[in-house]
Amino acid sequence: MASILKVDTITGVATAGSIAITGEGNSTTTNLQQGLCKMWVQHNAGTAILDSNNVASLTDSGTGDYNVTYTNAMASTQYTCAGSWGNDGNGVFVADSLTAALVGTRYKTLGSSGSAGDCATANCSVHGDLA
Repeated sequence: MASILKVDTITGVATAGSIAITGEGNSTTTNLQQGLCKMWVQHNAGTAILDSNNVASLTDSGTGDYNVTYTNAMASTQYTCAGSWGNDGNGVFVADSLTAALVGTRYKTLGSSGSAGDCATANCSVHGDLA
């Protein structure tokens, strides 16, 4: 028989902010907080945010060059940024990790020629530890 658990807050027993979930095969555990996306944004070729989480603002810094500022800062600059964009299928998304900051990141979209290019929609997500 299936169960339904309805709660507003989940807190770890040993450490309030650490919840271990048993993984597939029942032989490993995954830290719930570590596996959650900490920021994501979908926007058009300019700065119109279509949907987002943990995004305070988005700045268009030039053709295919975007800066996103987080609502809640990251714990360090050692996090991952991944994304994609949709246009004509000939572009690539590049995360410029050299400008990863505690409060935001800069990323670029490039055309198939390798030069900067705007896109119809861009999607970026960040995984790491919040401050």
